[in-house]
Amino acid sequence: MKSARKTFFKKYTFQIDENVYAPAEDTFLLAENLQVSSSDFVLDMGTGCGILAVLAAEKARHVLAIDINPYAVKCAKKNAEINKVKHKIDFLLGDLFKPIRPGEIFDLIIFNAPYLPVEPGEEKIWIGKAWAGGKTGRKVIDRFISDAPNFLRRNGRIMLVQSSLSNTDKSLNAFNKLGLKAKVIAETKVPFEKIVLIEAQFRN
Repeated sequence: MKSARKTFFKKYTFQIDENVYAPAEDTFLLAENLQVSSSDFVLDMGTGCGILAVLAAEKARHVLAIDINPYAVKCAKKNAEINKVKHKIDFLLGDLFKPIRPGEIFDLIIFNAPYLPVEPGEEKIWIGKAWAGGKTGRKVIDRFISDAPNFLRRNGRIMLVQSSLSNTDKSLNAFNKLGLKAKVIAETKVPFEKIVLIEAQFRN
């Protein structure tokens, strides 16, 4: 693995392959607000370099990390090994929920989604898949929201990162229509947009 870049967060070190998205403001927004219980089975969708999977594994019962990018899966495995949590994380290569076994459900699902509106073709390179959300920025977000509740334990949580450029209200309404209560629990301003963290839970 080529690893010209390194990222540091708290006590952890992460090597970043050249074909893998490097943690940025969106990653750290979720990382700073990540709350995991010792009994949680966590799904880290779009794991990238594995930073969120590693952080979750510090407390979680177990973590499943998925990415469509084979370089990301390899990179995340390496970082789990570096940070001594490899025994608590399983890694799968695939598109969103497709690799997951039928009937498998999670206490916490986290996703730093590809959310930027882009021109056609940007998602064709591996690293571009980390941010390219199609013309409206919602190509992947909409698919994720429609499927995620099927893999969530009744008292579980979904944490989704997206941009104000890809219509936050539409995500909140989409969760609402599926029987979940969703709200923005954190946000950070960057040039030309706000990055928001949405939390969604089934209504009692």
